[in-house]
Amino acid sequence: MPGRTQYVLTSSVTYCNPPDTLLISRFEVAYFSHNQSVSFNVSAASVQPDVNVTANLFLNVYGMKPVNLTLDFCNILGGALCPLPQYNFTGADSITLPSSLDVASRIPGIAFKIPDLEGYAQLSLTDVRTGKTRACVQATLANGWSTHQKAVEWATGGVAIAALLLSLGVSALVVDAIPTFRFLDLMSLYQTIGTSALLSLNYPSIYRAFTLNFAWTLGLFPTSESSPIQNSINRMRHLTGGRLADSSSGSAVQFVNRRLSPYNRVAAAYTSLPLSDLFKREVVTSYARRFSEFAGVPSNLPGAVTSHLAKRDTIKGEVQTVTSDSSNVLQAGLPIYVNSVNVSTSNAFMTAFFCALMLFAVGLAVLALGYGVFVLLNRRRAQRQPQTEKSPEEPPFDYLSFARSWILRLVLISSMPLLIFIFYQWTLNDSWLSIFLSVLTLVTILAAIGWPTFTTLRIAKRKGGASELYAPDEKHLLVNAPLYAQYRVQRYYFFLVNLVAMVLRTIFIAFAKNSAAAQIALIVTLEGLVVISYFVLKPYPARGGDVYGTYLAIVRLVCSGLMIAFLPSLNVSPIPRVVIGVVIAVIFAVTVLVVIFNFFLNFFLLARSGFRRPPQKEVSDSDSSSSSDRSNSRSDGSLLEKGVSSPQTSDEGIDIAQTPVIRPLNPTPDHSTPLDGSVLQPFPVSPTGTTVSTMEPPSLYSRDSGTLTIGSVLPRRWSFQLSHNNSPAESSVHGYNGSPRDGESMFYSGSSPGGTPEGGDSYLSSRRTSESNSPSAWKPGSRPGSSSGGSSSGGHLTRSSSNKVIQAYQQNHDRIPEDSSS
Repeated sequence: MPGRTQYVLTSSVTYCNPPDTLLISRFEVAYFSHNQSVSFNVSAASVQPDVNVTANLFLNVYGMKPVNLTLDFCNILGGALCPLPQYNFTGADSITLPSSLDVASRIPGIAFKIPDLEGYAQLSLTDVRTGKTRACVQATLANGWSTHQKAVEWATGGVAIAALLLSLGVSALVVDAIPTFRFLDLMSLYQTIGTSALLSLNYPSIYRAFTLNFAWTLGLFPTSESSPIQNSINRMRHLTGGRLADSSSGSAVQFVNRRLSPYNRVAAAYTSLPLSDLFKREVVTSYARRFSEFAGVPSNLPGAVTSHLAKRDTIKGEVQTVTSDSSNVLQAGLPIYVNSVNVSTSNAFMTAFFCALMLFAVGLAVLALGYGVFVLLNRRRAQRQPQTEKSPEEPPFDYLSFARSWILRLVLISSMPLLIFIFYQWTLNDSWLSIFLSVLTLVTILAAIGWPTFTTLRIAKRKGGASELYAPDEKHLLVNAPLYAQYRVQRYYFFLVNLVAMVLRTIFIAFAKNSAAAQIALIVTLEGLVVISYFVLKPYPARGGDVYGTYLAIVRLVCSGLMIAFLPSLNVSPIPRVVIGVVIAVIFAVTVLVVIFNFFLNFFLLARSGFRRPPQKEVSDSDSSSSSDRSNSRSDGSLLEKGVSSPQTSDEGIDIAQTPVIRPLNPTPDHSTPLDGSVLQPFPVSPTGTTVSTMEPPSLYSRDSGTLTIGSVLPRRWSFQLSHNNSPAESSVHGYNGSPRDGESMFYSGSSPGGTPEGGDSYLSSRRTSESNSPSAWKPGSRPGSSSGGSSSGGHLTRSSSNKVIQAYQQNHDRIPEDSSS
């Protein structure tokens, strides 16, 4: 930010050894780069007499050690600090450092700009006589920048709420609308980012802070130390056998294992650098006098820092002692993550459990309110609309199935974080009530997801095909669409891949916490298998859906693979780890934007179509026709992309839902089918041909060239042209006799499914019988493939047909003008 003051200040303070000589109750220090000044707000006390010490000031920034100074108090200020005086010091002021210290050159400029700075300062006092450490204080550093921002939390939460409301409305109109599945994908992506920081890895601080923006999707909302919910959970645990520590006050970073970020291991040895000529006695004396006179915040500091030092206490309560052997050390993974939002490790499950209860309570209340409105509107509609005007074809809206489908969505959203904390709670061996509630929650989740899964698989097997699962009027689809409706018919079972992968991730995070290598190896392998399943199975009905799903799977695989660099055993330097953390954060951030854009794009497309399923042609239900399935797939969330067509009715009231739409055949006598040359001859009914005096068709094997119709204008497709006056009233001029029956070929009337005539004699005999005994099968304006009121047998009209067709033919025949060419 232009014009922003660059500074580095302390963010937390702990003892790195049990306090012996120096006691601290407040310690805040800020360094400003523009004028090389230091501001203090310190409260400390020296409590032991006759102690001669040397002081070591050590600064660690991203593993680098720009400052490592040792001061012998007996050699400076004329021995005024030797022995160390017993003194209670409380003061605040700002001083300018001497230019001879050259501090600016020792602190890299990036330390003032990079978010979530990884650095700390350590002050050690060592007894000159015994070599014993009399005091050791560590203070972590910050520069005011962080990737954990409340604005990001509110923005992601606002988008999720907007997507929820839009999906709620869309699902009431189209049960399998794509936006509803994109909402689930968005929530799953949020949770993937949040749970990615729960592994036992040495995450850089910048990435851990980034993932905290999505902690709310895991049921971990930031709380204060005095949160009523956390206090209630603490009391409940202690009353039911819980012995683990409660959430501590202050920042969780002060309890982080010193081998992890932001400490990155403490140096074991220090170099001594006498600095007796750097301070004059009168200078230090004047500063000490000024510190003792002022107990407030310096008045000449920048506004942001003044507010920071005045309102924030670095030390809240007792200063904690944190060593490698301390029991209060936070280990990598879930403990650091949950404590960063002021939730103790032992309270994680109960916090998520209460959050889930509140989520379902609000959801059920909204659904109950909606049901009341639905019933009220139906009653008013029934009172205003007479019974005779009601449309019997319009099915009533099944609100109960709609509500059950949204309950299933809420279960799918909350299942991943709950399973992680359930399994992790079992490893803590804490409160028996927490364990009991975790078992009940697990059983509920298994029942809520397991039963729909079982019924879906049973229906697919029992009814002989998965297409029954996608019938628009199928109640099972209305209730369980969130599981499988987004996948094509042949891959309805693909939801099992995502469910199994989700459960395995939770198991790896919770039960493999003692081995970071095992965790990351199992998760990378799992994500790799998921990517392969997308490539092989291609579960979506449209190619765009496969690209979208595969992209999300590849993002998870790539980010999981990059996290290998965070293994503590690899000892990767802090700066490369920070760079990798930034790359992962950018990848996830871009993916979030892609999913949000995809959601609103699909919602816009669906709204533009009027929230209706446009008619599309039915596709094959076999795996071999997957290419044609996807080329005719939906783009608006309808069931038609899965190969299931909506019921349609012809003008005559005939159900044509199961009639495939194909390219109409050319009305030629040979049906465009290769035949023997001697058979490929037309009937003598052409206007240019010889007049036939008998109703019996001539033999196909003895016609002359004068009867050919070469050069004649054929009637247009899907139309009928009556025979010439001199022509016999045969069934059809071009031999086309309507649409075939199920199982018959479109190229031969009366042929077998194989597409060849069942026999030459029987075929010709059936044609002679039909043509000599019946008028035209079609009348002008009739629909192809229909008989226009007459019963048919095998697609031909016989003498037993309706007399209305014969009369209509005779009346229309007299109105046809004579052809001048005949």
